[in-house]
Amino acid sequence: MSVYDHKPMRAGAHYDPAPAGGEVTRLDLYATPERDGPVVASAAPAARLHPGVYRFDLPTVPPGRYWGAVTFTPNSAAQPVTDTSVRLDLPTDQGLVGSAEAVADALGVPLPLTSAQRSTYEQEIRNAQADVAAYLNRSLVPTATTLRGLTPRWTDALDDVDTWPLDLDDIAEVVSYRANDDGTYDVDLLVGLNAAKEETVVRYVVAHAAESVRQRPDQTTGPGRRVSSVSAEGQSISYDSAPTTGQAGALPTINSLNRLRRLVFQPLSRPPRAPWPYSSSRTRRWH
Repeated sequence: MSVYDHKPMRAGAHYDPAPAGGEVTRLDLYATPERDGPVVASAAPAARLHPGVYRFDLPTVPPGRYWGAVTFTPNSAAQPVTDTSVRLDLPTDQGLVGSAEAVADALGVPLPLTSAQRSTYEQEIRNAQADVAAYLNRSLVPTATTLRGLTPRWTDALDDVDTWPLDLDDIAEVVSYRANDDGTYDVDLLVGLNAAKEETVVRYVVAHAAESVRQRPDQTTGPGRRVSSVSAEGQSISYDSAPTTGQAGALPTINSLNRLRRLVFQPLSRPPRAPWPYSSSRTRRWH
């Protein structure tokens, strides 16, 4: 089952209805952007993860692109309103930072995708992710973990990861928490880089996956290389080159992700180590 975390929109801004007594009640999925056809699937109710973020457990639907409408009440005295800012490429639980539909958009391929197209696009996404993970020296998919019996440093910001006494050497995000009878809490965390929420990583992966598809010799999964001219007899073809770095439309470069690199270093204050095998070769990792 996929999940979708929604930030309600009202008057062009993110809006949390809970403090005013409102609630997020329902998500309806449609097969077209007009949202005027039959509802393909619905999810209700939403669980408030933390301020401004509500989670829906999505029903199983065929892979593809869906347009959603979220119903919520802004406050305890208001009538329900509809937020139509939702566009989902499902499923969302495949460990991919981008979707096959996003690659199709970059290629100009119409939707819906065939099974062959989807398989090819997803494989190119995985290839691009592998390159990014090697460059950043970290996984692009976080690990879900639960720490039990934690005592918060303060109690007015339990959604803040700094509230909890964590001994972690990586990024962490609080997903949820539960109070125990002894005053401690069990805390669910995502540990590691959640690259699907990093726009620079998503753009890089999708752009390079699309370019890899474009350069494929076969024509079964979408447009091939950019053709600029074909001779009258069809015996010669000229191809356009891709825009160079810095030009509009150029592929993003890997160094655009530098701020996310996980560095490995030795503190300068540490005394020199004896040669292996007489000392450990472990280093401390930081992000």
